[in-house]
Amino acid sequence: MRISPLRAATALAAALLITAGATACSSGDEAKPAVEISGGNNSAKKAGTVLDTPKEKPDLILNDFNGKKYDLIKETKGKPTLLFFGYTHCPDVCPVIMSDIALAKSKLPKAEQDKLQVVFVTTDPKRDTEKRLKKWLGMQDKDFIGLTGDWDTIEAGARTVGIFMDKPKKQKDGSYTVGHSSEVLAYSPKDDKAHVIYLAGVDSEQYAKDMPKLIKGQTP
Repeated sequence: MRISPLRAATALAAALLITAGATACSSGDEAKPAVEISGGNNSAKKAGTVLDTPKEKPDLILNDFNGKKYDLIKETKGKPTLLFFGYTHCPDVCPVIMSDIALAKSKLPKAEQDKLQVVFVTTDPKRDTEKRLKKWLGMQDKDFIGLTGDWDTIEAGARTVGIFMDKPKKQKDGSYTVGHSSEVLAYSPKDDKAHVIYLAGVDSEQYAKDMPKLIKGQTP
């Protein structure tokens, strides 16, 4: 496994993007805030926000980066799963989050690594082809799963779990605006619901501390 060399940007990204509510990332435009997380029960000592009302998995059937249909609910049923919506051209937040998760996962015993599912759903499907997703995620962890498909389908699925997405838009100068919130949803293998959400700024050590409990279906 190779870790992306963007860890140095973590402190800057966190400082810029952590807000009182949820966080967002974009390129070419100012980030918009995500849908507010309601009913959260968080502590300064905890990396994640524990939800009073757990979230169901989005009903998404997309294509994985091998060109095969991937039913998110079916494929991850009964498995500890981290779900993130982002895009590969993201200049900072997305690669930092995925690198932190990859580094934390690499510290787990092999048996626990094999249980954990990490799913990345693109918010920029026009540019994030299957080939690009596979190459980009492979630089983080070859077992990460990348999904792409129709933007409307992805946006609708993200909305059901409170993830904000703004349709990618090409600007006059050639740059793209891709706005999306940057929460990582952690789904329990016991009931397939997200009991914890991680915001941007959570580092690899914090993920590594929580992962063993998440894998067992416990709340950190």
